Amino acid sequence: MPDLNFVLPHWLYWSGLVVFPLIAMRMARRQLKSGLRPSVSLPIGYLLLITAGFIGIHRFYVKNWRGVLFLPLFFGILLSNGEGRQAREDVSLADSDVAVAEFDVEMAVEDVEADPEDAEAAARLVKATAESEAARARFTTARAGQDRWSSAARYLAITIAVLLLFDAIRLPRLVQHCKDREGQQSSDETLPEPLSSPAAELPAALARVVSVLDRTSLYSGEFVSYWAVIAVFAYYYEVLARYIFNSPTNWVHEGMFLMFGMMYLLSGAYAFMTDSHVRVDIFYTRLSRRRKALSDLLTSVFFFIFAGTLLVTGWTFLMDSFEVREVSFTEWAIQYWPVKSTLVIGAVLILLQGIARTLTDLSIVFSRAK
Repeated sequence: MPDLNFVLPHWLYWSGLVVFPLIAMRMARRQLKSGLRPSVSLPIGYLLLITAGFIGIHRFYVKNWRGVLFLPLFFGILLSNGEGRQAREDVSLADSDVAVAEFDVEMAVEDVEADPEDAEAAARLVKATAESEAARARFTTARAGQDRWSSAARYLAITIAVLLLFDAIRLPRLVQHCKDREGQQSSDETLPEPLSSPAAELPAALARVVSVLDRTSLYSGEFVSYWAVIAVFAYYYEVLARYIFNSPTNWVHEGMFLMFGMMYLLSGAYAFMTDSHVRVDIFYTRLSRRRKALSDLLTSVFFFIFAGTLLVTGWTFLMDSFEVREVSFTEWAIQYWPVKSTLVIGAVLILLQGIARTLTDLSIVFSRAK
């Protein structure tokens, strides 16, 4: 199998983190607004055919059992590549043995030419010649094995490619047959909404402010949640490149490591809005609504100290990184200042959500609600 030498460009990495979630959010909301249960999609079918069609995923997607035909071909490629890697090691060792044996033959020939009557030199020449012939035989056998396994992997890959080309032509019909079997069913799913609405006791203007802040936290959390889908594709490519093409990447692990770090920072406001942060609630859950709000107000002092510190230190880190155009120390050399900018953005988002929570708690404390 050929080597994969693709390295993800920096511009594609950063634009993908922005564009993909926007497209995914739009597709999800359009499907939910239609009121129909999600069904098979031709674009998704082609996406699966291109990315994972070699194991028949596109056939399984349209609920066609013939996808199992791809599995033995794929496992045959895995076996051929595994044996091929072992054969390459055998070729390398045999080639080294040939070089050593030929050197011994040359030295023995020089000894014999220097003293034709030297029986010991003649014996060394005979032994070195025999070892050289044996090493060449091992090299020939190893090379034949490598070629055999390489050809097997190549022919299996060609077979899969032909089947995928055939399925690429038939996929629209397969998708339509699947839709006809399933039919269009209504869905009771709705668009995501903030889990807690502004307190009714808030003035209308403040209630609108709190609503805007809640939705900002909601959309930021929804946006970064789709990065998990990017990770699936990225790690899928890494496994494919490493185990099928024997070409591990130098960017997948680092790119996903940084992405999940940014995801953690940017989703803090969403977690705060939905009460998903860790809380010691042995006593908290037993309190009344007003006492819960009062407890939140008292502890909010520590929250704002933390969030403010995160904002200030994050801004310092961002400016230092931007001024020196900081990049990673790896071969990929990705820019670090966009990563550190999420410290600032995440701090701003969680501060805004903290303000929304404080306004709501104040309205509860000073209201007549129990």
